[in-house]
Amino acid sequence: MLKKILYADSGADNARDMLKNLINLPAISGSEVSILRVISPTTKTEEKEGIEQAEAKIDQLIAKLGIAENKVDKIIKEGDPKTTVLKVAQETNADLIIMGSRGLGKLQSILSNSVSQYVFQLTDRSMLLIKDDIYIKRIKRVMIAMDKSPAGQYALDLAIFLFQGYPDAELYLTRVNPDLNPSVSLSKEEMENNPILAPAVAKVKRMGLNYRCLVTGGRPAQQIRALAEDNNIDFLIIGSPERRPSIAKNLPDLDRLLGSSLSDYLRVKAECPVLLARKEEA
Repeated sequence: MLKKILYADSGADNARDMLKNLINLPAISGSEVSILRVISPTTKTEEKEGIEQAEAKIDQLIAKLGIAENKVDKIIKEGDPKTTVLKVAQETNADLIIMGSRGLGKLQSILSNSVSQYVFQLTDRSMLLIKDDIYIKRIKRVMIAMDKSPAGQYALDLAIFLFQGYPDAELYLTRVNPDLNPSVSLSKEEMENNPILAPAVAKVKRMGLNYRCLVTGGRPAQQIRALAEDNNIDFLIIGSPERRPSIAKNLPDLDRLLGSSLSDYLRVKAECPVLLARKEEA
């Protein structure tokens, strides 16, 4: 499912720590990992120095990750980081893009030329975003935000894939129903029998994974964030459908970049790494 992983290295320690946690999962052991560094030289001398420095940085990262160099594809490209990451993701046919993020809001992202926000808006691939100001922990508590959408179901499938054979993980199957009163407390049985969660529970049980259910009402984005904080979640997975019409995939527009979707909210507000599960629709 995640056969090819592209890590866009900006030197952020949090993103590097998260990458190390991820590649130590049994499910990822056979995946191809590409590490990309983008340089923007203006002279031939700067180009030579930039390539040498980029190679050294990649080698340092590989040593920190503790993996053999022959298992990593080292990529150094010249250009604008935003468009280069998108281009390399296409060229390598990456199933997952991993990037650091400053966690900027919508307008801030545009004004500050945010690479992660630009890539998130225009790619059709899953992304793992790691904010610079969060604490990276060993993955134990994994929240999956569930809804009726194909993207939500893909988020569950991705979680099951990632954490098979990893006994430390407990999956928090989470459903926020906007029509439910958030003050209503549900029993464990009622939560497991929730129409959205019941099939997920059955699937997780078949795979022998540890789980628990969380069901509440209210505004989904805000409630997911609150539940993640209340339960000390280490890793959040949400479905994030590719929203752009095909005619506009290469034409970023202000309305889209200023979007207020659940994905936009949680990539900024969540206090843990967020995996935005995105599967290209047929």
